[in-house]
Amino acid sequence: MHSLILICLTLLSACASTPPKHIEDVCQIFREKDDWYGYTLSAARRWGAPIAVQMAIIYQESRFVADAQPPRPLILGFIPWFRSSSAYGYPQAKNEAWAEYQKASGNSWADREDFGDSCDFVAWYCSISHQRLGLALNDTKNLYLSYHEGHKGFQNSSYRPKQWLLNTAQKTQQRAVMYDGQLSGCRQELEAEN
Repeated sequence: MHSLILICLTLLSACASTPPKHIEDVCQIFREKDDWYGYTLSAARRWGAPIAVQMAIIYQESRFVADAQPPRPLILGFIPWFRSSSAYGYPQAKNEAWAEYQKASGNSWADREDFGDSCDFVAWYCSISHQRLGLALNDTKNLYLSYHEGHKGFQNSSYRPKQWLLNTAQKTQQRAVMYDGQLSGCRQELEAEN
């Protein structure tokens, strides 16, 4: 019985998606994860959010870890407590936002551990931010602030006193610019493969 459990656990861990090795280079990411470019391209075509914006937000939220989630605080230094948020998966989407996306997209089976679904979610959220807040779909800094704070939070400027968040949004913008520049050097190769 123990060997059967061990075999099942080994098979499950083999199925788990590992993060790309070179997360600083979007071309390397897409070469290693050969179906990811197609997912981001599909989401960009559907919702209008550029590939570099999607990838920069997912990088910032999870570093491309499929089952990422906020840490559990410890009580008395050793007792795990409840997580501070329901944020989960590649996009670190909270339960409420994910449910809204599932309904709006018609994809009730969407999974936050699935990279294709996660790209579609991020691009959808950026599209909603564009519609509701008038943000340009290539304005990664403000799209990220809206993504992090929610649409109402963004409208109320809840990010203004959070210098750490403003710095993070600026870094996310810089990453999108870097990823976009890298993509210009490998887009033809990637599109030939898709």
